[in-house]
Amino acid sequence: MPQYTLPRPICGHCDGFPTVSITTGTRTPAGERRTITADCPACHGTGHTVPAARTHARIGA
Repeated sequence: MPQYTLPRPICGHCDGFPTVSITTGTRTPAGERRTITADCPACHGTGHTVPAARTHARIGA
């Protein structure tokens, strides 16, 4: 029997694209562009966020 998992919320800062390559403008001796990678600081490169914890108590329970 298959088990289904709920989709995790996508990070609002990077819209699910957590890691990008950025060119530095310089070239290597072989003529290729030099790049650096950058991770989203909000989700730390995962693309997903953790849902906020419940901070209020349920009234009437």
